[in-house]
Amino acid sequence: MAAYDVIVVGLGGMGSATAYHLAARGHRVLGLEKFGPAHDQGASHGGSRITRQSYFEGPDYVPLLLRAYELWDKLARDSGREVIRRTGGVMCGLPTSRTVSGSLASARQWGLPHEMLSAADLRKRFPTLSPLPDEVALFEDNAGFVRPEETVSAHLSLATAAGADLRFETPMISWSSSGSGVTVETAAGSFTAGQLVITPGPWAPQLLTDLGVPFTVERQIQHWFQPRGGTGPFEDHPIYIWESADGTQVYGFPAIDGPDGGAKIAFFRRGNETTPESIDREVHPAEIEDMAAAAASHLPDLPGTFLRAKTCLYSNTPDEHFVIARHPAHEAVTVACGFSGHGFKFVPVVGEVVADLATTGTTRHPIDLFDPHRFRR
Repeated sequence: MAAYDVIVVGLGGMGSATAYHLAARGHRVLGLEKFGPAHDQGASHGGSRITRQSYFEGPDYVPLLLRAYELWDKLARDSGREVIRRTGGVMCGLPTSRTVSGSLASARQWGLPHEMLSAADLRKRFPTLSPLPDEVALFEDNAGFVRPEETVSAHLSLATAAGADLRFETPMISWSSSGSGVTVETAAGSFTAGQLVITPGPWAPQLLTDLGVPFTVERQIQHWFQPRGGTGPFEDHPIYIWESADGTQVYGFPAIDGPDGGAKIAFFRRGNETTPESIDREVHPAEIEDMAAAAASHLPDLPGTFLRAKTCLYSNTPDEHFVIARHPAHEAVTVACGFSGHGFKFVPVVGEVVADLATTGTTRHPIDLFDPHRFRR
């Protein structure tokens, strides 16, 4: 008899949520993590991630987002932690930009509450923002941010309380599957289960070589600046995503870390290809200057004084859509990976979906878009 019903490898955002959902349903769960809990070596750190429902990446994501919001609120209640905060959000750029037009298309298709703001409207409502005369913005009241470290910690705590066996500093060396289930090898020994879930983050290219997905891993930088005049005007402030005419996207947050914590801003998908082992964790002066110049073009008071920066990793697919499915070659293995820099807002619902797949092989949620077979066609 297998010692566990499900082994979950990788306890970052997606893995911690999966372990929680499985354990809460009464399954015997073993969770294995290469690093410590809520670590900063992958993609589930940095204090904040944007969440929104008017999704420019495509309207097919909206049903998952609606369910994710329900689960974010439940996680906040059950854990007693602030894992989500609604601040409102503005998606800015030319009317034809993907950020604006895609957000508007999703909002209209799903009847999501939203407002369209002209450049003058935007400057009047949010004086920190400085749009060009021909730029517009979609404002979504439900947008805001989620806290990655708090989220992972909350899911880990609730999973443990529900009976999950979570082991840290215990990387998987190898895995194999057979008709009777799966075996996972670690330095601490072998473990068996009926099912295996792999949520590898930026280690997907190494751990899922036979999946048939051409993953790439990208180094990204998160910056914090102390605004000129202090954080006051940035405390009650929306999140924002701003697309310039050349397609460059910048995104940022309110000042959420106190009067000396500055405000966070970053480029979206403007990094270099790397690996988790070879990533340059140092942030260089030219990179800081580049970010400050981009910030100044949209929020003139923000660059102020540079405070700090932190690297993180995106695991990308060629079409920037996720991979969530039973492994095509292994019936006892479920994978969730390739979140391409926009996955964290989905963490609670991905946990629910992956728990469904690992235990029943199917889910009520719409995930056809995430089928890995699309790369083989």
